[in-house]
Amino acid sequence: MEIQDILAPDCVLTSVRATSKKQALQELAKHASQVTGLHDRTIFDVLLERERLGTTGVGRGIAIPHGKLSELDRLHGIFAVLKQPIEFDSVDDQPVDLIFLLLAPESAGADHLKALARVSRLLRDSAFCDRLRATANAGELFDALPEGAAPHAA
Repeated sequence: MEIQDILAPDCVLTSVRATSKKQALQELAKHASQVTGLHDRTIFDVLLERERLGTTGVGRGIAIPHGKLSELDRLHGIFAVLKQPIEFDSVDDQPVDLIFLLLAPESAGADHLKALARVSRLLRDSAFCDRLRATANAGELFDALPEGAAPHAA
């Protein structure tokens, strides 16, 4: 599974303004709503439910919120670089500025786990994340993501 299989160019956001975890999830849910056709509140509720199980702030300024929705027919990703880092209850207590939202159908099973693993591997590379943070243009950011997904960077 490659990043470009779940992430379209219009799903890469730069300079997203949010002052809290809740606001960031609301903004991402709003954008995901436009892409999936689902109501943003439905998406937001699934994300909040997942956060209650434990934070998706994985550390080093990165969060990978995710959830499953029965109405989806395929995996969807939204990647956002925040204008300012925010508190996200991350495992390392560091603020978050890179967020990769992953939404999957209820039936996704292994595909959902493979996508989470792929995103996690991609964002584990500190130098790659620094390049993403330094990219202000959404088109350049999208182009950088598949480049980072190349086997030599995993």
